[in-house]
Amino acid sequence: MNRESFLGAGYLFIMDKKTLIIGLGNPILTDDGVGVKVALELEKQINLEAHPELTITEASAGGLRLMESLLGYERVILIDAFYLNPESSTPGTIHHLSLDDLRSVSPTQHSTSAHDTSLVTALDAAEKMGYQIPGEFSIYAVEVENILEFSETPTPAVAKAIPIVVAQILEEFSFTIR
Repeated sequence: MNRESFLGAGYLFIMDKKTLIIGLGNPILTDDGVGVKVALELEKQINLEAHPELTITEASAGGLRLMESLLGYERVILIDAFYLNPESSTPGTIHHLSLDDLRSVSPTQHSTSAHDTSLVTALDAAEKMGYQIPGEFSIYAVEVENILEFSETPTPAVAKAIPIVVAQILEEFSFTIR
């Protein structure tokens, strides 16, 4: 369960972790917008009044800009397109990853430009500079087929994955729905 409980002055208090759900991608590049579409659907379904600790948003940036938006949260749920190896991918396949899994997929980069920095590299740098980075990461990566053509409609396999990812997140974190 995602709630921590303790007794104080004879009352039971339930404290939820400050949580950010962030859908990544560009919603007009066919499958690249899968993270944004999941986040928008979660925003429709979750009773946000019952979860004042929860923020749901979207972003199209990575690296340092993404890292900056994660600071101040204890738990982060990222949803993004996964396009690692087009020859062996199966569009619509959902991967539930940790930050360590992301490290193995996107190893630390040595870059001369902050624009090329991966999220893992940006988080490592923030931690070394003394920033408090989120302690929990839950990453949902959906294998995609088309991230180059302009369309607001995902391919059929990715479209079928969207409600499945939504259901998995609702179940994993026991969010109250409307």
